[in-house]
Amino acid sequence: MEIKCSVFIAASIDGFIARPDGDIEWLLRPEYETAELKGMTYERFIATVDALVMGRKTLEKVVSFPKWLYEGTPVIALSHQPLQIPAHLEGKVEVMAGDATTLVAALAERGMKHLYIDGGQTIQAFLEAGLINELIITRIPVLLGQGIPLFSQVGSEHELHHVGTYVSDNGFVQSRYQVAAGSRTAQ
Repeated sequence: MEIKCSVFIAASIDGFIARPDGDIEWLLRPEYETAELKGMTYERFIATVDALVMGRKTLEKVVSFPKWLYEGTPVIALSHQPLQIPAHLEGKVEVMAGDATTLVAALAERGMKHLYIDGGQTIQAFLEAGLINELIITRIPVLLGQGIPLFSQVGSEHELHHVGTYVSDNGFVQSRYQVAAGSRTAQ
């Protein structure tokens, strides 16, 4: 069964998804909340996915938010270590271990057709395994100077096909790409 894996993420202009300590407060400015966004909205995107796959560090970050952002969407947390899931998220978060290919095959067997892949290391692992089909990246008009990069310096080259770019009045620039099948180039 063919399963689609998509990335929907925001990054600073200089390519960071969080500050060095994992902080993402820079994404939560009031002027960002009220702006009308052009392109793919989070609400439209999340409505198309069967599950969200994220790494342990990303889960630890989103659990700290005052509100659970993924109500109604199963969340798969990747970890090779035992993870303590807060009581209010029991049944909403499942912990799985294993490589990206094995995980995708297991979720496909459950009938899932579209996975949302989130978190820097998780995105990079799925990309390196040749599993990411599309990237929707929204550049936020800020330079962080340092932080957790969306893409690391280790990895291979991937050919992308531009689908569209959308500019919102608040300065957000969202670009959507299809990852070319078999595009991974050995380095």
